[in-house]
Amino acid sequence: MFDQLASSVLDGKPASADDALAVLRAHDDELLDLVAAAGRLRRAHFGNTVKVNYLVNLKSGLCPENCNYCSQSLGSTADILKYKWLQTDEALEQAAAGLKGGATRVCMVSAGRGPTNKDIDRVADMVGSIKAEHPDVEICACLGLLKDGQAERLKEAGVDAYNHNINTAESHHDNIVQTHTYADRVDTVGKVKSAGLSPCSGLIAGLGESDEQLVEALFALRDLDSDSIPVNFLMPFDGTPYENTWELEPTRCVKILAMARFVAPDKEIRIAGGREMHLRSLQGLALHVANSIFLGDYLTSEGQAAEDDLALIKDNGFVVLGAPDAAADPADAAPVSVDPAKRRRGAGTDLLPNA
Repeated sequence: MFDQLASSVLDGKPASADDALAVLRAHDDELLDLVAAAGRLRRAHFGNTVKVNYLVNLKSGLCPENCNYCSQSLGSTADILKYKWLQTDEALEQAAAGLKGGATRVCMVSAGRGPTNKDIDRVADMVGSIKAEHPDVEICACLGLLKDGQAERLKEAGVDAYNHNINTAESHHDNIVQTHTYADRVDTVGKVKSAGLSPCSGLIAGLGESDEQLVEALFALRDLDSDSIPVNFLMPFDGTPYENTWELEPTRCVKILAMARFVAPDKEIRIAGGREMHLRSLQGLALHVANSIFLGDYLTSEGQAAEDDLALIKDNGFVVLGAPDAAADPADAAPVSVDPAKRRRGAGTDLLPNA
C-alpha cells in the first residue's frame, strides 16, 4: 500500500488526508515498508544528502508569551540559561563553531513576542558580520511575530530564510498558547513570503493533539508552501505545563516524519528538537525519511555530541550537504541522554559550544 502511495505521489498526485492518516496509523510491523516507501520520495528529491543546521540562541528566556510547551515562556520555572542579547562578536563566534562542525545554515533565534526595529538592526549587523567572514552560509532568522517592513529589512541585510512555526493545528492552537493567535503566526509567514525570504515553518508533536490534528497541521504547512518543515518532538521540561507529558514512542515519531514526507515530498523535512530523546535508536532510520537535522545543541537543551550527529549521517550512508567529507569517526560516538540536559555551554557562557 505505501509503495503504491509513493508511486502515486511521484507521478504527481498529492497525498490525501486519508492517506496521511493511514501512514500515521500504520502498524509497527509495517514500519520498514513505510520507511522504504517514504525513502523513495526523499531520495527522488534530495538524493543521499543531509542538510546540517546550527542554532544560535541570541537571547534566552524572559519571554512574555505563555506557550505552554516552552521552557523560555512566561510562567516557566524551568532551570535554563537566561541572558539578554549576545553581542555581534559573540554571535559570530557561535555561528563559526557550527559552520566549522559541518553546518551550512545558521539559525539565529531570539526569545520574545517579536522584534523591535532596534532588534532588527541588531540582527542585521550580526548577519553582515557573519556573511563577511562566511559568504556562502545560509542565515535563517527566528525572532517571533513580525511587523510590517521588518521582513524586508532582514532580506536587505542578507537573511535567506525566516522560521516561524505554526506548531500545531489551528483547531488545537488555543490549548497550547493564549497570548497570540494561530492567525498571528500565519500572518508572519505571509510577511516572510512577501518579502522574498524562504519560509520555514513546522510543528511540535506530542502536545495532546489528535491524529487528525497532526494531519491538519501538516496540510496547513503544505498550503503555506513552507520550504522547510522542522518537526519537533515535545521536550517536557520540568517547570512547564507539559512537564511529565510523554506521548511519543520512537516508532510514532518515524511515522510522523514519514507522513510529512508523503504530504510534502519535495520540502526539506528537518528532524528538530527532541530527536535524541524520542527517536533514540531510530534516529538513523528516520534519516531515510527526513533530509535535515540540527547539529549539536538546541535553544535551551543540549543535543548529543556534534561528532555523533555527523557519524549518524555517515553510518546511514548519507553525506552532509555541501560538505561531503565532514562525517566523523563513529568510534567516537558517546551515549545518548534520555532526559533534556540543560544547556550550560556555548551562547551566554564562557564555555565552548557543542559543535
